[in-house]
Amino acid sequence: MGKLTVRALRAVLAVVLAGTVFVQASMVWALASGEREGALPLTPLRVITILGMVAAQVVLVCVWRLVTMVRRGTVFSHAAFRYVDIVIGAIVTAALAWFAVTLVNAPGQRDDPGVTLIMGGVGVAILGVALIVLVLRMLLAQAVARDVEAARMQAELDEVI
Repeated sequence: MGKLTVRALRAVLAVVLAGTVFVQASMVWALASGEREGALPLTPLRVITILGMVAAQVVLVCVWRLVTMVRRGTVFSHAAFRYVDIVIGAIVTAALAWFAVTLVNAPGQRDDPGVTLIMGGVGVAILGVALIVLVLRMLLAQAVARDVEAARMQAELDEVI
């Protein structure tokens, strides 16, 4: 992975992290100021938003760590699995938060249940992302196993030579 790619990815991660912190701060401010409730119950939505942003921030930090491992050439190790597993858990948590938002929003959509169905579909899509990352984790496991096997074979070859 080139330096420019790493810098660009880190810049994107930093901007998104700053954005999530801004959203969280806005939600905390709104909770603390006690803004009046509107048509929707805003307090649960704000709390769920804060928790969803935490899940996103966890993913961002783990991706940053994985990029660092790629840059150093250490991503094909067992240490990478910890970060990938945390990413999967955070994505599932984000999906659950989205389903909670869907449930809070559903009573207001009695006249138009299609919105609730679409929101449920988005939640299923988020879970699909978690499954994709799980498949990528399996590919990482295969790569680590092959790397370990190649190192063992190289060691045997070095003994023979």
